[in-house]
Amino acid sequence: MSWSLNVGKVAGTVVRLHITFVLFLAGIFVSNYLSSGVTVAWDSLLFIVLLFVCVLLHEFGHIFTARVFGVITPYVTLLPIGGVAQLERIPEEPWEEFLIAVAGPAVNVVIAAVLIVFGDASPHANAAMGVDDMQIAIADRLAALNIFLALFNLIPAFPMDGGRVLRAALASRIGFVRATERAASIGQLTAFVFGFIGLFHNPILVFVAIFVYLAAASEAHSVALRAVSRGVPVSQAMISNFITLRSGTHLDDAVRVLLQASQGTFPVVDASENLVGVADRADILQSVMRAGPGVPAAEVVTL
Repeated sequence: MSWSLNVGKVAGTVVRLHITFVLFLAGIFVSNYLSSGVTVAWDSLLFIVLLFVCVLLHEFGHIFTARVFGVITPYVTLLPIGGVAQLERIPEEPWEEFLIAVAGPAVNVVIAAVLIVFGDASPHANAAMGVDDMQIAIADRLAALNIFLALFNLIPAFPMDGGRVLRAALASRIGFVRATERAASIGQLTAFVFGFIGLFHNPILVFVAIFVYLAAASEAHSVALRAVSRGVPVSQAMISNFITLRSGTHLDDAVRVLLQASQGTFPVVDASENLVGVADRADILQSVMRAGPGVPAAEVVTL
């Protein structure tokens, strides 16, 4: 993911902080510093960092479970709205995807249980709602929010964990592609609901809605494309009959050639059929507009 900073590697997976996440932390610190002083600012920052450690552990629940099935995760990125583990591939065996999906929320449940048993935490509703209330113990807030994260991620809206559980359940009956389409449609419908609620109550939900909608559409398109291209050899997609241009060909003639061809780059040869270089489609069109149609193709050649 672009605009991300590498902060380390855990068990072969690079941990990244998106620049928006860094700005998010800085904004929280500055906002609390200006309104309540340095002590509250540091306490708020500590709580947010601990919360996102829980989010990171959630993602590593997915990562380590996926690794059991031979799926590698090169990167995990923290964003203001959560974490994204970039698996190399999504298992198409329903039971494998089910286990990978539920592993993340299961980690949050375990964290909450540990805080309750060993940290004497009390995950009451006020603790979940008052994330910025310094009067509520950090352990109480973390336990409550881990329970919330587990439940929220199990909403059956793709690409959230619950959506992947839904796809796994549907795939065993209607196939992986149709199951993805169904789960993605439900995910996009849920995104509209999130967005509507966010407009009136919490702006962060609007960003979550945008992410869910785009990710659902992207996954559905990707799965459909893989299904169509499965079993098709590369030779069916490659260009085997290249059109060449003579070095003395004027650009107006070259334009007529490129309008009839699908290739993006044209080999330019001399009178003896020796390669002079290549001419890019965009360079040809730009040269026509800049220098006129009478310029020979050799003038736009790159080696």
